[in-house]
Order: sequence, then structure tokens, then C-alpha cells
Amino acid sequence: MLGAVETRSVSPVFVGRAGELTALTEALSRATAGEPQALLVAGEAGVGKTRLVEEFRDAACATGAVVALGGCVELGADGLPFAPFSAALRTLRRRMPEELSAAADGHESELARLLPELGDPGFADGGDEDATARLFELTVRLLERLAADRTLVLVLEDLHWADTSTRHLLTYLLRTLRRGRVVVVATYRADDIHRRHPLRPLLAELDRMRTIRRIEVSRFTRTEVHRQLTGILADEPAPGLVDEIFDRSDGNAFFVEELVASRTCGDGVTPLSDSLRDLLLVRVEALPEDAQRVARIVAEGGSTVEHGLLAAVSRLAEDDLIAALRAAVGANLLLAVPDGDGYRFRHSLVREAVSDDLLPGERSRLNRRYAEALEADPGLVRPDERATRLATYWYHAHDPAKALPAVLDASVATRKRHAYAEQLRLLERAMELWDEAPAEVRAGLRPMDYAESYPPCGCDPETTPLRQLDLLAEAAVAARLCGERERALKIGKMALRLLEDDEHDPLRAAWFWTEKAKLQSNLGRGDGWAEISRAQELVKGLPPSAVHATVLAGAAGWGMLRDPGPDSLAAAERAVEYARLVKAEATELNARLTLGTIMVAAGERESGLAEMHAVRERTTALGQFHEAARAHINLVSALESLGRSAEAVELSDAGLELTRARGLAESDGWIRGNKAESLYSLGRWDEARTEAERLLSSATSTKPRGSAHLRLAQIAVARGETATAARHLDEARAVYGTRDPIPQYTLPLAGIDVVAAAAEGRLADVRARLLTAAEGGFPPGTHRYGWPLVLAAVTAEADSRGLPAAEEGRAEALATVRRCVRALAAPAPVWAAHAAQVSEELARAEGRETSGRWAETVDAWTTLDQPYPLARARHRLADALLTEGGRREEATALLRQAHATAVALGARPLREDVELLAARARIPLTADPAAPAPEPEPQADAFGLTPREQDVLRLVAAGRTNRQIAEELFISPKTASVHVSNILAKLGVSGRGEAAAMAHRLHLLDNPR
Repeated sequence: MLGAVETRSVSPVFVGRAGELTALTEALSRATAGEPQALLVAGEAGVGKTRLVEEFRDAACATGAVVALGGCVELGADGLPFAPFSAALRTLRRRMPEELSAAADGHESELARLLPELGDPGFADGGDEDATARLFELTVRLLERLAADRTLVLVLEDLHWADTSTRHLLTYLLRTLRRGRVVVVATYRADDIHRRHPLRPLLAELDRMRTIRRIEVSRFTRTEVHRQLTGILADEPAPGLVDEIFDRSDGNAFFVEELVASRTCGDGVTPLSDSLRDLLLVRVEALPEDAQRVARIVAEGGSTVEHGLLAAVSRLAEDDLIAALRAAVGANLLLAVPDGDGYRFRHSLVREAVSDDLLPGERSRLNRRYAEALEADPGLVRPDERATRLATYWYHAHDPAKALPAVLDASVATRKRHAYAEQLRLLERAMELWDEAPAEVRAGLRPMDYAESYPPCGCDPETTPLRQLDLLAEAAVAARLCGERERALKIGKMALRLLEDDEHDPLRAAWFWTEKAKLQSNLGRGDGWAEISRAQELVKGLPPSAVHATVLAGAAGWGMLRDPGPDSLAAAERAVEYARLVKAEATELNARLTLGTIMVAAGERESGLAEMHAVRERTTALGQFHEAARAHINLVSALESLGRSAEAVELSDAGLELTRARGLAESDGWIRGNKAESLYSLGRWDEARTEAERLLSSATSTKPRGSAHLRLAQIAVARGETATAARHLDEARAVYGTRDPIPQYTLPLAGIDVVAAAAEGRLADVRARLLTAAEGGFPPGTHRYGWPLVLAAVTAEADSRGLPAAEEGRAEALATVRRCVRALAAPAPVWAAHAAQVSEELARAEGRETSGRWAETVDAWTTLDQPYPLARARHRLADALLTEGGRREEATALLRQAHATAVALGARPLREDVELLAARARIPLTADPAAPAPEPEPQADAFGLTPREQDVLRLVAAGRTNRQIAEELFISPKTASVHVSNILAKLGVSGRGEAAAMAHRLHLLDNPR
């Protein structure tokens, strides 16, 4: 390595940037106080971003902070996956080895995908969809642990070159970093971010995060250029020179330096060049020939080139190489890399200019030399960079015979690091090279070396050559795992066309059809059944295979969600049988979990739960944590379907511990959504809302986000927040779409929609939703969603009894309720309680309710830990008792219990119902014996309605218009309108229908009991 060399074109004085530096140091102070900070530093190339970051780094180090810097690497057209994070973690390991080892304890193999020095990353399961999220979660937790008792500054430079995996990890870090003394600073070239630049969507997303601050580094003013020139020249510059350089540089700090250098290169003054590229090359052309040659080699080698690799490619004697490097470093063209054995250009603009100046043949020759040197001595570069760099060098050397195997090797390396986006790009490059590579090269490639996504098909992996279909399978899975589902679907279609036109391979075709089914559903293009049916036809009659088991498991999983009946049960049993025959245990466990879930839905409760628990234990023991998390998801849901909500919450907590420990972000969202549902059932609404809101901010897929919106809508409507409920219902509808109606989404959505419509007096919408649900039917296991929906609908009918506007269509609606009741099972006490309440609400709707049957309903709910439906049943029982007369004390106790529950839950509509009934019956809701019984005012009811307003309300409830009300009461239409407006305001409703519904529901027009 070279020592420090004086460089005169760089100003020793830090010029300007006071506001930007203050913003950075203030963020450092807040982070030191325990509040993580994130900042984006943007500016055009050469404006001074790096110098600003260097000044901040020095200031942070002076306070005792640990600074770790990592730069995104531009290697030809490719980026190294996770390059800035790997470099930063490598710095942390060097500076605090014991602390990093302790923080990574137990997760070394996973974190080795970012930092290979931690150990062997091991096998990468191509079917583990949470693998990348797990790596991201572990990385965030590592940084939080390192920053628990020290301030950590993480600087990521040149985001405009960031690979997709780096962008995804950065997004995850900034979204989830919640604790620790951490400052994250990321820089990028603002002028490089064109409309289609891959960084642009990330920047838009980060702009929406209020916790992230953006710092724009602007060009220098003339005064600042004057100060910069004074520092560079160590003397006062002539005014003419300041004007000239300011005009030519336009305030760009780097261009100022280059313009100064261009005037002093060589023995005399060099005229200013007319083009930017020529300006940047002036300094290169003034170097000795060997130094120019070294500069050209470094420019083509990537962002940084190691000394040994540079020596091998340049083929210069060691003394000549050192002399050339010293000249380049002394001219401030190249820099020795800190804490490393290599060189890079001081500014990437110069490297780009030198690289662009190479002739095409010259570029190919240099890349070939790099590749040959690296093949001869792989130790010249870090192991985690070797495969990708070798693939890039051979590709740009335009040698398909060498490039194809190298690109495939690199794709395997990136897969092991869960860098699926980069794996996809490499596989696409391999497909581009496939036809160009010699046949003998392709014949020597083996699937076992490069492809693992497609299940074994009985052929000998050691003798069977790699096929293009293998690459397409790998690429399709890589695209799905990195979130590019559209691309995955396109690749799958390409493979199916190839199978139809040129090859007959039913097993491979069936596998691709199964993959297509998943993508169709995920993209909202359909339910995927047509694709699954096609796959089943293709494997029919073939000997058992892993593909056969996969297809059957897919069919069973489809049925579990959409039609968990006998056919789905049989499909799950066959999938288990086939998977056992071919010893595909992962597929077997997946199918057994599906089987257990369907068994619970079919009424085989205990045996189904036992099967699911067995799968949970086995997958955990095998380290198949993705499937173990799925077992938690399904078990929590099954327990809730049986009314065992407390058990469901306990198991969901265990599942969340697993997902946090293993970084299973998507599974975490599913479990959290199920937990929120059980918390709602238990009457822990504030906790349920917290979980749902947390899920909204962290969900990585659409369906859990829809679940969060549903739960928030359910809580909002129960609390009388109809506008909030409507907003969340709209969001849930948008998330779920209409092309793949899955009952576990559509029925709860309809149920909550019915409650919201009833609260607003939209009885026609209530009836329409019920009729749609009845026509769609209630498959086995969907009783958990059907009973609440039917209960909400029949309650709305009972509340509107006697309302003239509701009479038309009432008989049909009640007939629909009875049809739904006959279709719904009640396999657990919680659903038996629902059935009892539906039955008595139906009786109330027909004017034949009795306190005895309401007492049975209350008894059914009392044995369950569900306070809200119990309180509603108590309110109805109290109402029936007061109507029948003679049991006032019992009614008083029931109303007080219901009122206490409503207050505790924040259930405003229920609280108002109870309070109105108590007020009209002159029952005190407090147990204080000294409290006087409330007396109704003679001129107003509990809402303060005057007698005239009560008359108007009766007519509104009868469906009269303002003009009809005016005629009947001998008042003007304008006066009638004023009365209606006052009534709506006093009742706190937004429309006439809602007012009419409330009047009937609360007996506002009845005589006091």
C-alpha cells in the first residue's frame, strides 16, 4: 500500500454546508439519547456529498460514536448484493469483534449471508418465502443490539448504484428500526435518478415516512467557490480566476477542483476544455504512460480493485506498478482504500470518463484479463464477491463458453445469500447466453449444481444435463421470492409454451401450472383453480413423485381456503400419502397441516387439532420454521373458530416469538391478524386495535393488511365510529379485490358491512348483503363468519320492526335469515350461543320474543369469555323483562352489568341503548341506594327532543318527506326542514334513515315503561 501523498487540488478547508452539517450532528445527538435517526443526503455528482459525510464522520468519532461506512459497488452493469451492508458489518467486526459476536450469537449462519466471515451460510431453501425477510429482521436486530449502549453511525454511500437486495434491506431497516442509538445516513446522486431509475420508487416511499429527513446538498455560491480556491491555492485567488472558475464550474465543488488541476497539469498552463469528459481526462492524460494504463485497468475493474488483482491484470513489474500507482495517487486521481488492499478513483465521475474512453476491443480484453487472473488465483478477491465478479468479467469479455458457467455459479451464490433479485438478473443473463454457449459446455452442466427449485423427477442428477426448463424454474421462483410476481408469471408462461411446443414432460408442466396457480391468486387474477386442475390432469396415472405430492398439496390448500369439504379432505389425505411414498417430508408436513385444518372445519375438532400440533412440533424440530409459523397461524385460527379465544391468544404469542426470532415477517403479519381477532372476541378491544394498527404499518403482503382493516372497522362500528369503519371497509375491499372470493375474507367483510349499514339505517343494504351471502352459501368451517353476519342482519330487522319503510321486503328478508340458519352448523358452544341469539332476534323481529328464551341466550353466553355479545343479550333480556313487567330488580341488575361492559369496551351504541332503556324505565345505573331514580322530563325525552320534534320524528320514521310532514302538522316545509335538522343533530346521526332506525331501536316513540 502507498502512504499518504500530498494532493494540492483538494481544499484543506471545509467550505459552507453549515446547515447540512448541523442537521447531521443534531441527528447524532438525538440518536445518542436513544431515538434512532435516518437521513438521506442528496445532490448532483461532484457537489460535495462525500466531503460532507467525511466531516460528519470526524465529528461523530470525536463524540465516541462508532462509524461504519459501506458503499454501493458498480461492477460493470451489475451491483454486488448487499455490498454496502457487508462492508459496514465488516468494519464493525474489525472494530468491535466481541460485541458483534455476542450480538450475532445463535444466528451466525443466517447473518453469514451478509458477512461471510461469521461462518458457513449453509443451505438456502428455495421454497422458504420468508428467508429474505428473516435475514432482514436479524440484521435490524443485530444493529439494535450493537447500538444498545453505544452510538452507531451507519453510512451507506452511492445508493444510485444499489442492487435490489440492498434497496429492499434499507427499506426494511428504515421502516422497522425502533430502538437503539443508531444513525443511518445514505447518499445518492440526485441527477442520476431519472423517471425509470430503480431507486425512484424507494425514494418516494421513504419520503412518506415522517421519521426520515432528506438533506439536499446544493452547489456553491461565488463566495464559497472563492473560499474553496483559497484553500486549494493556499493563497488569495485573483478575482478574474474566481469569476472564470465559478462560471465554468457553476458552483460544483468537484468541477472547481478539476478546473484548477487542468490549469496546472504539465509544465505550463492548459487551456480549459470544452467538454466535461475532456476536462475530467486532462488529469489522466498528464500522467506517465504506465500510470494512464493502470488508471484504465482500474476503471474497468469496478468501484475498487485489489492490489494483487491489479498486479496480475497490468502485468507490470512490481516496481513499475508502484511507480505508476504513486503517480496516479499523487495526481489525486486514485486513492488507496482505507482499511484494505486496493485502489479506487477519487471520484466516480473520473472513473466513468476513463471507462467510456476505452475502445470496445480494449474493454473486452481487460475483462478477459480480469477473469483469467481471478480464475488462476481466486484468493485475489473476497470470497463473497468472487462469483459475481468473475461472472461479470467473463460476460463483458464476450465469451459465452466461459460466461455461462460463471453466471450460473454466481446465481447459486446470490441464492445462498437470499439475494433473489440479483439471482433473477443472473439467471436471465444465463438464458441470454444459453443459445450462444457451445453445446458441449451446456452438456457438461448439471441441475444438481445450479437448480434446486424443481422437485426431483426420477432422473439421475449426476448424468442428466441441465435444461433450459431448469433455468426457467429457478428464475420463476427467484422472481416470486423477490416480489416480481409479474415477471415470475411471464417466465412460467414461457416455460409452458416451451413444454407445449418442443417437449413432452407432464411432471415439469404440472409443476409450472402449480406455480402459475399461486401467482394468479397472489396477483388477484383469479382463484387459480383452472391451473391446479390442469396440473392434476397432467399427473393423473403417473407413478408417485414429489411433483405429484406438490400438486395434490396445492389442490388441498386451495380447497382449505375456498371449499373445505369432502373433496378437499380427500385431496389432503392423498397428498400426505404420496409425499410419504416419495419421502418428501416437507411436502408431507405441509399437507398434514392442511389436512388438520380441514378436519377441524369438518367437525373432527380434537383429532384435527392434534394433527396440527404434531406438525408444529415436527417442523420446529426440523428447523422448518416457515412451516412451523404456518402451523401457528392455522392453529390460532382453528382455536378461535371453536370459541377458544384465550388459548388462541396464548398460542399466537408463542408464534410471534418464533417469527421475531427467525425474521418471518410475512408469517408475523398473519399471526398478528389472527391474534387481533381473538382479542376482539375476549373484549380486549384496545389491544386488538393496537395489534391491527401495528399490522398495518408492518404487513409485507396484502391479505394480512386487509385483515387489519377489517378488525379496525369492526372495532370502529361497535364504538359508533361509522365514518372510520366505512374507511377501513373500503380499504379492505380494495385489498381483497373481486377476482378470488375466499370465504374467510368475503364473509367477515360482509358481516361488518351489515353492522355498519344497520347503524346508518341502510336496511336495503343490510338485506342485499345477507342475500348475497346466502346465495354464495356457507362452506364447512365458515360458520364462524356466517353466524355473526346473520345475527347482525336479523338484529337490524328486529330494530326496524314497525317502521313503515321497512315493511316492504321484510318477509323475504326473514325467510333468507331462516335459510341461512338451516345452512349453518353450530359445532361449538360459542356458535350455539349465536344460534340462540339469532333465534330470539328473529322472534323479536316478528313480535313474539319472550324473556324466557332471552334468559336461555344469556345463559349460553355466560359460560363463554365474550363480554360484548353477553352484554347485548343482557340488554335484550332486560328489555323483555320490563315489557312483560314484574321482574324489575332482575332487569336493573342486567342493565347495570351491560352498561358496565359497554363503558369498559367503549361501545357507545350499546351504552346509549342501555342508558335510554334505563332512563325510560326510571332505573338508576349506579348501585348507590341514595341516588334518586331519574324522572323523565315532561317536554323532552332523554335526547332533549321537544314534543313537536317527537311528532316530526314519528313522521320521519314513517317515511314522510318534509312537504308531507308540513302538510300533516300544518307547518311550512321550511319549518319541517329545520325540525328535521335539529332532530338529526340531537340524535347524533347523519341521515333520516339512521334517525328512523335509532328511534325504533331505542323506543324513542314509545310510552315510558
